[in-house]
Order: sequence, then structure tokens, then C-alpha cells
Amino acid sequence: MNLEQFLIDLQFNIERANQENWEPNWEDAPLPYKLYRGLPVVPLSGEVPLSLAENRQPATPGIKEIGHFLWYVYGITQVSESHFSDEVDPVHTFRRHAPSGGGLYPNELYLYLKLEDLPDGIYHYDPAHHRLVLLRAGNFDSYIASALGDRCDISSCFGTAFVSTMFWKNFFKYNNFSYRLQGLDAGVLMGQLLATAKRFGFASGVYFQYLDSAINYLLGLCEQEESVYSIIPLSVEMTNWSANGAASRYNITSDELKRELKPVLFKSYERSKKVLEFPKLIALNEASKLESTESFNGVCNPPCEVKESVQITLPHTESLAFDLAEVSKKRSSPEMDFVLSRVSQQQLASLLKESMSAVAYRNDLDEIHSSQEPRVSIYGCFYNVEGITNGAYYYNHAEHRLQEIQQGDQRLRLQTMLSIDNVNLQQVPICLHVAGNKEFLREELGYRGYRILQMEAGMLVQSLLLAASALGLGGHPLLGFDASKADDLYRMKGKTSLIQIPIGSYRPRQWLKGSLHS
Repeated sequence: MNLEQFLIDLQFNIERANQENWEPNWEDAPLPYKLYRGLPVVPLSGEVPLSLAENRQPATPGIKEIGHFLWYVYGITQVSESHFSDEVDPVHTFRRHAPSGGGLYPNELYLYLKLEDLPDGIYHYDPAHHRLVLLRAGNFDSYIASALGDRCDISSCFGTAFVSTMFWKNFFKYNNFSYRLQGLDAGVLMGQLLATAKRFGFASGVYFQYLDSAINYLLGLCEQEESVYSIIPLSVEMTNWSANGAASRYNITSDELKRELKPVLFKSYERSKKVLEFPKLIALNEASKLESTESFNGVCNPPCEVKESVQITLPHTESLAFDLAEVSKKRSSPEMDFVLSRVSQQQLASLLKESMSAVAYRNDLDEIHSSQEPRVSIYGCFYNVEGITNGAYYYNHAEHRLQEIQQGDQRLRLQTMLSIDNVNLQQVPICLHVAGNKEFLREELGYRGYRILQMEAGMLVQSLLLAASALGLGGHPLLGFDASKADDLYRMKGKTSLIQIPIGSYRPRQWLKGSLHS
């Protein structure tokens, strides 16, 4: 099995990456959430605050605040009923604030919590019932800190979030292509988590590198079914956040760490009667694992080359002020609902600047005290934007400028790149592409680099969607496009288009929907 070729196919030849004649069995589809059986549960308050307009002052949360936080991060917030002309029965969708490809939500959220009104321990967030499920009771500060290479003072954090991926949850529909989707979906969830944490007054940081088997063992996960993709400590106190320079003076391995805990085995409900095998996903997950802290690494991003071309300095914008609760609630993913309207240069400037601010976050790949170029960037095709000649551009976020690549209306060209005509790009004034390293950071981070890049792209996508919603616009993330042709359009060198997001005005969709909170 050539894993390197498989990753290339996931990006540039989806049909070759997938198994032939794949048809999802919708009658045997898995649930979009994990359900544990026979474990202690802690109900969470459904009386969530209806506004998150301002950042709160840092204060240690109780179980009530954690319930509110989790609901805004990953709770089931809305049920909708849609009717399509070729469908006899209505289609029901359970919506969360973080979108997911096909509404399948392959990611799960676990937490290590230390609160006064809750037993210390490892919990799973059950969004179906808005409750916590206790997996392991006890204090695991030392264990988690060691798994991170002693790069974070976990003892000063009231909680630590673990974002995992359950492979089957969207493999049943998307086959091997689900591996690409799972990283993006994880990033979107992480983007929503970081934005919500800021509103609640929590300091946070993302760790992409840790001892995989040790963390999966702590959570009691079967690595043939599910694996953790990122770890996010949460704190309201002064916390030591180290980057790639490991603070540990000695090497730690997963096997050594796992000896400190007894194994646990949990029962969970799987609606699918037949779970098929996904060997390529398992092989990639195994190849991406880190099992010793000496394997942790950093990434030095070279500065972006600014070519000689027309440069458009965008208007100065202040940080976009919006109510996260309201913006998350009204976020929309239009398909054939886009309606062409004129976009002001101020709107475009606010959208781009606000979105790119999300990539300046604390993580374990960049040196904390250095200013590095982000690993993901924004390219875009604009039509009918005030003061901007129709054409394709690169957004230079450091100078807040657009760099012209080529002039002309690119909408028809973009439409022909789509594998499915589910969006009318003739009605879209802004079509953005999030781009990243064409080699998927393979040299610096091995096979782990691919999923890290997808996660960072997903984080930027969520920031774009929230900013668009705050500006009264809708955005629809798309993966069904020809990445090679998009790269040619922008004349990319060393980069590739990871995801496409048409953004614009839209008409309300015909559906019934209701909120799920008291």
C-alpha cells in the first residue's frame, strides 16, 4: 500500500482514491454521535445563554458554565425538515454550530475536567442528551502532561479537550475520501471550540503532537475504530505553554506511560449492523502516530513571496464585533440559494482580515515568541466587488492587500471545475480557496502533516463562515472541485487548494426548523 500516492489521490484524483462502485447503505447508516452504555452520566443545563456578544472575564467555571460552553461548541442545536422534488419523504437534519460534511459529524469530543461540583476525571460529551459520561475518575495531570512531552502545565488547567475521529461515521458514505474530510471536520470543530473558549474567558492552545497510543488508552478508545486528532488545554490561570521545544529532559514513550493505568473497556451502541473494513484509513492512522516525545517537531514556514503585480490595499478595518451565539445560529450553507449582490470593499476587507486572525493561535508547531507565516492562506476569485477588478487574487494578510493574479470573470471557469453542480457560482461574488503546502508538510511532520494541514484548513474555514455570517452572508464549503485546475488558476507554486468556499447573499431556504434549547 503506497500511502504517499494515496494522499496525492485524495487531493487530485478522488475516484482513484476510493473503492470502485461504492454505494453507501443508508438503511444501515451509523449514528452521527457516539452513545456509551452502562456508565455514570452527569446531565448538563439546557438553559443556555442566548447571547455571547462579549468576552467574559477569566473565572473558573462550574458544571453549569461547562454545559453552556459545550452546547455552543458541539451540542445539537436545531432540527430541520427539508423537502426535495425527487424525494417522497422529508429529510431531517440535526444541526450543530460547527458544520460537517454531509452532516455526519465523524468527530467526538472528550474532556478531562477538574471542577468543584464535578468528580475529577475523563468524560465524553454526549450531544444527543447534552450530558457528560464519566469514563475514568481520578486526577490525570501528570499522565496528560507526560503524553504532551511536559510542554504544558496541565495542573493549572481546569480542563483539557480531546478531539477524536470515528472512522466509520463518514467512511460508510464517502469511502476512503472520508480521511480528508475527517481532518477538515476536526478543524472546523476546533475552530468553533477556540472561538467559544475566547467568549467564555478561557485561555486555550492546540497540541497536534502527543503520544497517540497513550492518549487513546487513557480515553479507552479502540484504535481500529477511533483516534484522537488534537488536544486543547483550557485554563483561566497563568499557564506554562511551551511550543515544539520539549520541556521534558528525557524521552517518554507510550508503552512506558500506559503502564501507569489499568485498561478499560466500554460498551457503546452502534446502529450499523455491518461495519465494513477501512484498511487504508487504519494504515494512515498508524503511520501518523507518535509513540515517543523525541519525535515531536516544529515547522518553520518561509515568508510568502510577493510577486510583481497589481497590489490593492484594502480598507483599514477594526476587529469585527459580533454576537457569537447569534452568528452561529444564523450561519447558512446556501447551495442553489445564492443570489448575486454587490459586495463592498469594506465587507471583503473585514471578511478576509477577521478570518485570517484565526490562524494566529497558540499551538505546538510554531515558536511562541516568533512571528511565522501561517501554514494556510487565502486565494479568491471576485466578481461585482466594489473597487476590485473582476479576477483572481491572493490575499496578503500581513500587509492586508490583494495581489492580482489574473483579471477577468472566473465564474464559468470555476463552475466547470465542480464535480457536482450543487452550487450556482454565477450567483456568487466571492469564491475563496484555502491553500496549503502541496507536499502536506510530509518532510517536517511525516504522514501526520497531512491531517494537521487539513485541520488548520478547517479552522480557517470555520472562521470564514462565522465572519461571513456576521456580515449577513452565507458560505458553503466544497471539496467536489478539481484542485489541479484551481491551482493552475491561481498559478500556485508549492501550494495546493485544500477547500473551496463560495460566499455571498442568499435567499431563505424552504424548510421547517426549530431550536433545541430551553
